[in-house]
Amino acid sequence: MSDENQILIPQSFIALYLDPGRSRPNAPRDEVAGRYELCEDMAGLLTEHAQTMVFEQGAGEAQVLLRCRQSLLAEASVFSEPEADWIISRLAELLGWALPSP
Repeated sequence: MSDENQILIPQSFIALYLDPGRSRPNAPRDEVAGRYELCEDMAGLLTEHAQTMVFEQGAGEAQVLLRCRQSLLAEASVFSEPEADWIISRLAELLGWALPSP
């Protein structure tokens, strides 16, 4: 069975690769799937870190999410801004936190 049949990429992530007015991603499926796996893994990795920040630093959930986003957009980061936003959205979902207002 190929990876194509094993990985279900959510529409919210595929939307990052859609040009306005288009319905097909602007990148090959294997590239989108690879980026999705990387972003999903990062969201999962950040859950414990985010909870620790709230517990140890007494930071609010919104503040923690904003700090994580800033870290994802640091100069040496491998994530694009839309990917960072998706990761933070997924992180908030995993933790059951509300997304901060823009």
